[in-house]
Parts: sequence; structure tokens; C-alpha cells
Amino acid sequence: MAIKNYISDFLDMLLAEKGASINTIDSYRRDLEQFSEQVKTTLDKVTESDVSSFLSWLNIRHYANRSVSRKISTLREFYKFLYSEKVILHNPMAYISSPKSEKSLPKFLTVVEMEKMIATAQEMTDFRMQRMAVMMELMYACGLRISELVSLPENCINFDKKQILVKGKGGKERLIPIATKTVSNVLTYLQFRGEFVKGWRKPVWLFPSKVSKSGHITRSAFFKDIKKVAIMSGIAPEKVSPHVLRHSFATHLLQRGADLRSVQKMLGHESITTTEIYTHIMSEELMEKVIKNHPLSKIG
Repeated sequence: MAIKNYISDFLDMLLAEKGASINTIDSYRRDLEQFSEQVKTTLDKVTESDVSSFLSWLNIRHYANRSVSRKISTLREFYKFLYSEKVILHNPMAYISSPKSEKSLPKFLTVVEMEKMIATAQEMTDFRMQRMAVMMELMYACGLRISELVSLPENCINFDKKQILVKGKGGKERLIPIATKTVSNVLTYLQFRGEFVKGWRKPVWLFPSKVSKSGHITRSAFFKDIKKVAIMSGIAPEKVSPHVLRHSFATHLLQRGADLRSVQKMLGHESITTTEIYTHIMSEELMEKVIKNHPLSKIG
């Protein structure tokens, strides 16, 4: 039994029964194909020792703990599937543990850097940069994921109530308040957008594109443009990514006194533990305030 013969069955199951995204499916496929190439044995003969050898191979090549953990998770799901389907009688992943992963701290820009990037794009007169200015501002103002941002429908904003309706992971919707200034900038952008889509059938996307199959700007196009804006703003492009803008939203809110639960809801996190990655920022901020303001700090 060749391992690769069962990979497609497993991926089909993930797609049909668990509704896995295309990105998740691709990630699982790459991990399993890599494992298949390295193990070079029949499916029924894979042992815990084979898995351990594969993990050692990854370690020698300095794979990050996070990557190794993901591959272990993939193999665990794969062999659980094979065991449930009675393809194998022994699960070689039963006693394999994941490495302890170091929590990576969220990277974020300063308020000045965020304002500089938005202002730089606003100063450009072409539609592409006007669109980027509003997209960056909405991502920063509302903490949107890039997938949520690019696929915002035309009618997602309630301008009277200053709210945006966002459809997040699993199709779950959430309402997020928008600052008055951002609402005003969106309205200004819509004038540019009106010229851009002139002659189209009624567009359905807030950020339309003439070249993408979806009809709206793609994640890769936004990624490329945000790097351009960073360079034009005098900011190192490696510091900037869509997720950094989302991190900046959460960080700046918490630094200014927002509570973790509110930020959790706006980010669309299922669990508060996901949002707690930002608590180190609050700890540093709190320490600075204590050192600066506590009466005992002024003695001596």
C-alpha cells in the first residue's frame, strides 16, 4: 500500500466532511507528500520509529517548532483517518508528541507609522492607491483579516450607525464600530470607485478589480501594494504585512485602555486565549506606567 494512494482520499474527506479551505487542503497535501517521500515504505509498515526518523530529519534541517507541530498534526489526522477506515491496524502517531512551540509575539507598527502609510496612499491620485488607502485604514480601524477585507460586499457599511458588518471564519458575522474619520474617508473613496466601475453591471464588492476572477482585489495584490506603500512611506517593507495591520489595531486599542474581551469580539476570535497573545504588550505598558507614576519610583 503506497501512502500517496490514500492522500487524495483523506483530502477529499477533509473537503467534504469538514469543509476545510483550499489553503488548508494544500498545506495538508504538501506535508503528506513530503512525509511520503522521506519515509519510502509501504503504508502498513510505517512505525513510530519511521515517524521519529522523519521528525529528526526535519530537526536537522532546522524546521521551526511551529512547522514541525503542523506536520505532526497533519500526520495525526491522516493516520486517525486511516485507522478509522480500517486501512491500518496500528496507529504510528498514537504516542508521538509535538514539540513545545515558543509563542511568537505579535509584530505591530507605531501609530505614526500607520498614519504615515495611510497618508502616503491618500496623496496618490490613481484609483489603485486610493483603494489601498481605504483598505489599510479599514483594516487598521476594524482589525479585519485580509480575507475579510478583500471580500467586503458593497453594502457592508451602515454609514448612519457607523458600523461595518463582517463575515468571518465559518461564515460567522460580527458588527464592528467605525470611527467617524474612517467613514468619511470611505465616502470619499466611493467617488473614485464610481468612476472606476462606470459602465459595469452593478458591482457587488466594495473593493472591485477588473482583472481578478472573483471580481474583487485579491489578497496577493493587496500584499504587493502594501509593500509598495511601505517603501514610499520610508518604512522597511519587511516590517509590513496585512497581519501586522491587524496586530496594530489590537495593540493600539489595548495600550489605550480597551478591555481584552471587547478586542476579542472585534477581532472575531473564538477563544479569549487567542487574544491573550497581546497581554505581553499590556504587561510592558503597565510596567512603564508603574515605573513612571508610582510614588515609590520617585523616592531617592
